[in-house]
Amino acid sequence: MSELMSHSSMNRRRFLGRTGAVVAAGFVARAACPCFGAAGPTSDKGETPSPRRYRIGVCDWMILKRQKLGAFQWTDRIGADGVEVDMGSLGDRETFDSQLNDPAVRQQFLDEAKKYNLEICSIAMSGFYAQAFAERPTVPRMMQDCIDTMKNMNVKVAFLPLGVRTDLVKYPELRPATVERLKAAGAKAEEAGVVIGVETALDAAGDVKLLEDIGSPGVRIYFNFSNALQNGRDLCDELRTLGKERICQIHCTDQDGVLLQDNQRLDMPKVKQTLDEMGWRGWLVIERSRSAQNSRDVVFNFGSNTKYLKSIFQAG
Repeated sequence: MSELMSHSSMNRRRFLGRTGAVVAAGFVARAACPCFGAAGPTSDKGETPSPRRYRIGVCDWMILKRQKLGAFQWTDRIGADGVEVDMGSLGDRETFDSQLNDPAVRQQFLDEAKKYNLEICSIAMSGFYAQAFAERPTVPRMMQDCIDTMKNMNVKVAFLPLGVRTDLVKYPELRPATVERLKAAGAKAEEAGVVIGVETALDAAGDVKLLEDIGSPGVRIYFNFSNALQNGRDLCDELRTLGKERICQIHCTDQDGVLLQDNQRLDMPKVKQTLDEMGWRGWLVIERSRSAQNSRDVVFNFGSNTKYLKSIFQAG
């Protein structure tokens, strides 16, 4: 792939063209697994099963198995197709508290996924929900550690939330530093053949502008339904504004308190129709949407949500 162009010479048309080319190249390179962002459940010597257009995953930290092998057994009980594996907590450390830099531990995770016929759909950096991506001095090391883990585990998408301390709506003064750090991370991701999926507090138009400022196909949007719903935005309009090429993966979720099937403000059949019309395909990862009456019952909550999503997105 050619060297990343400078922001000053890249206009919107050329950026979108390059993004499409990278995605298309990724599809060709992963013909056995055309869903961008999918990772096989085996080592490099294994084979990846042919995927459905939409697949359902769960976050290991939300099923109370953060970077634990038990996440795969729980996911099997829940009935989902894959797991979003977290890099571990941050706290005041220089990088994530991750065991996945150990080849033996990585292989255990790959073997456990294979055992349950599951996939590792993405690697998460959930520590940035509470930590300042724009301000922590060792962010470059953190991003490199995540990208190295992705490469070593054959995972193509990472989840990066710009959380409460890098909320670009509340703290617009953090935008320049955020853009520069994402440019650097995007260049590394592009070189490694992976994508950093960013979740922001911006609306879809704001996300489009952010990606244009970053100017790298190594950074895309990890879309979260709840952001649009909580802010009174039309979810399907937001999806259409972003378009299929800018969305690498989706957290198919809302605030806790009601299951997805009982959520009156989330028209899931309409969402599927919108994604179908966009031509999008990929992972829908459940993060929240737990019942208020059974909030601690992991299998009930995530199993109910998974069953419902499969009835919509995998019917027939």
